[in-house]
Amino acid sequence: MALGKVIFSREDIDRRTAELACEINASIPAGKIHVIITLKGALYFGVDLIRALGRQVTIGFITASSYGDGTESSGEVLLKAKDTGEITARRVLIVEDIIDTGRTLESVVNTIRSRKPASVHSVAFIDKPSRREVAIDADFVGFPVEDVFLVGYGLDYAEAYRELPCIRSFEP
Repeated sequence: MALGKVIFSREDIDRRTAELACEINASIPAGKIHVIITLKGALYFGVDLIRALGRQVTIGFITASSYGDGTESSGEVLLKAKDTGEITARRVLIVEDIIDTGRTLESVVNTIRSRKPASVHSVAFIDKPSRREVAIDADFVGFPVEDVFLVGYGLDYAEAYRELPCIRSFEP
């Protein structure tokens, strides 16, 4: 197993997070929004994004898993949605770390929509459009990338490397 080159530096991450916050604030009307962070991978990005938004938010969490200890999606998404918070009639922003096949985002969006929010928007820090298996895209995207396995800034390989301050390629 080997860490590869730095794909996005901490400076790249900070700059793009601030830009995304501006895009989101311009698109979602002023006022409180309910941010749902997809755990565990989106935790780092979600916290930084909430700070950059500079507006009142409430926070919920949803746990989604499809990779296990590998580098390929299993095709099955396991969701735990008990900590999403009250979302009925509220503006919701789903925060994802990465969109690969799209199955996780699709499952999360469908779960949230079933609870009758006023609106649902999604933001993904990383997007791999070449890997998409379902027709779904995030409303806001940090960085589109090629088909490379990434770690750092919340992204992991078998729970390792989340703590890296940058995003790097990884070769198992």
